[in-house]
Formats: sequence, C-alpha cells, structure tokens
Amino acid sequence: MDKEKRYSHIIEQLDELLKVTEFPFSRMATIAALLYNKLEEVSWTGFYLKLQHELVVGPYQGPLACQKLKNATGVCWASFNQNKTIIVPDVHKFEGHIACDSRTNSEIVTPIYFRNGMISGVLDIDSKNFNNFDDIDAKCLEKLSKMVYV
Repeated sequence: MDKEKRYSHIIEQLDELLKVTEFPFSRMATIAALLYNKLEEVSWTGFYLKLQHELVVGPYQGPLACQKLKNATGVCWASFNQNKTIIVPDVHKFEGHIACDSRTNSEIVTPIYFRNGMISGVLDIDSKNFNNFDDIDAKCLEKLSKMVYV
C-alpha cells in the first residue's frame, strides 16, 4: 500500500475512533498508538506539550521518552518556535538534536493547535531509518494533527 493510501486509512480510522471523546489527552493517546502501529519503520510516536516554559512529554508509544526537552533545543522546539513542520533526514546532522533514543536516525515534527489557533505542542515521530519522512508525511500529519482539539 502506498503512503498516501495508508494515511487515508489511518485518518478514516481516527475519524471513527475519536468520535467517543473530545478530551485531548485521550485523542492524543489514540493517535500516537495508531500511528505507531500502522506506519512502517517508525520507532516512536508521541506528543510534547508546552507547559509554562517547557515542552513536556504527553501521550506516546515506543521506548522511554525524554520527560522534558531543554528549552529552545532540538527538533521539537524548532518546530514549535518556527510554527511549522520540520523533516530531519539525519538527526545526527541537526544542530542541538536531543537524543532521547540513540537509535533514532530521522524525525518529523509537526505543530498541534488549540481550538483558538494557538500552538499547544507538537506531534513527534522518530525512525531508526535515515531519510524516512517526506512531504507526503508532512501533509498528512498536518491534517491529522488537527484532530487533537475539536
């Protein structure tokens, strides 16, 4: 199955699964679990949420996560601060990358937003493969990230 079709199926599943609650943490947990189990070559999926002046881990699937991300460092903070999706083909070449799992080689991070349009955090997805993410992932994950807050 090609990548766009896979994401289309994931979004259809989430449309059904997320009907039962508007609670953002439950929705994030479901999104993280489904992405972790349905996307090929993914080693970690989860959310980091802005709490005061920090990004702290939210619902996730995969190996243990960093609980807090050092302020203004790494891909998650870059995505949050630039308010855009960031694709990193090789995390070892990304200045300031935070290695929560030393086996990670590529990453994609997309912002998530409250209902009022203000950024609340990011959806972070890691892979052990280099160059695992592309513009199709970015487009589909941006659409999917709008499903957190309804």
